[in-house]
Amino acid sequence: MSARRLIRAGTLTSALLLLILSALAGPKSKEPAPRFNAKTTDGEKFTNDSIKGKVVLLEFWTTWCGYCLDEAPFVDRINREYSDKGVIVLAVDVGESKKTVKKYLDQHPRTSRIVLTDDTNLAAMYEATAYPIYVVIDRDGNVAGTQRGAGGEDALRELLAGAGIQFKDDSDSR
Repeated sequence: MSARRLIRAGTLTSALLLLILSALAGPKSKEPAPRFNAKTTDGEKFTNDSIKGKVVLLEFWTTWCGYCLDEAPFVDRINREYSDKGVIVLAVDVGESKKTVKKYLDQHPRTSRIVLTDDTNLAAMYEATAYPIYVVIDRDGNVAGTQRGAGGEDALRELLAGAGIQFKDDSDSR
């Protein structure tokens, strides 16, 4: 056998072995969400204990982020449609003053609960440095999924589906 054939055979064998080991390993267990405290601009307080039994969508955003502005309607639609089904949406503005956020929200109103960085440690825990960032916490308090960057409404719904949220076929309403 030539050296080239031996290398190919070894590579193929290694790839198959990795594939088999991956299949046997099964799905990774979800990590518990870090301990947090958050207070909305309306004074509502949230902690790991208070969200138990709920699915939480954390949206990290800023007023200067164009993608955040584009995706805000999707996030707010999910908030409106699923808040009565155990979904909590917390839109965490990162690193901006209350005055800046208020001025922005006067021009671009939101229906989701707004949290400022001063009122939570969430942005630091999830290393929110590029926007938007979405994190979903499942009903058991585990991180069910993370998405860094804009992906559109379907990607956001798929992220939430990973936490057990069933979406009706509402493509006509989008």
